[in-house]
Amino acid sequence: MVIPIAFMDLTVTIYQNVCFRLYGISLVKRSNYVVMDRHKLAYLNGIEKFNCLYCGYGNGVIAYTREIIARTEQYRCPIKHARRVVGTHRRYANFVAFGDAEGYQTKRLEFRESLKDTD
Repeated sequence: MVIPIAFMDLTVTIYQNVCFRLYGISLVKRSNYVVMDRHKLAYLNGIEKFNCLYCGYGNGVIAYTREIIARTEQYRCPIKHARRVVGTHRRYANFVAFGDAEGYQTKRLEFRESLKDTD
């Protein structure tokens, strides 16, 4: 799994550095999501330290990717799905309701504008 995760890390980083700059979206700070520090704990053995590095990297890249995709969705299509979705990102709750054409037209630019000052 390390190779696919590393590939995703690379490609999503390139994507955001190109597209987010073009669209005026604030960049996601990778170091806020990919944190690998548990391997420094003295009470862990070598295998446990390796496992902590792997999980810290893997889960961090997934969280980093999710935030990039969430910002992309907010920019391009901030509309809730017709069906209930399990495990939505934190931005999803503010999206307009499925079928609310007027709300979409009213809030679309507001959603985009708010992405310029995102941490």
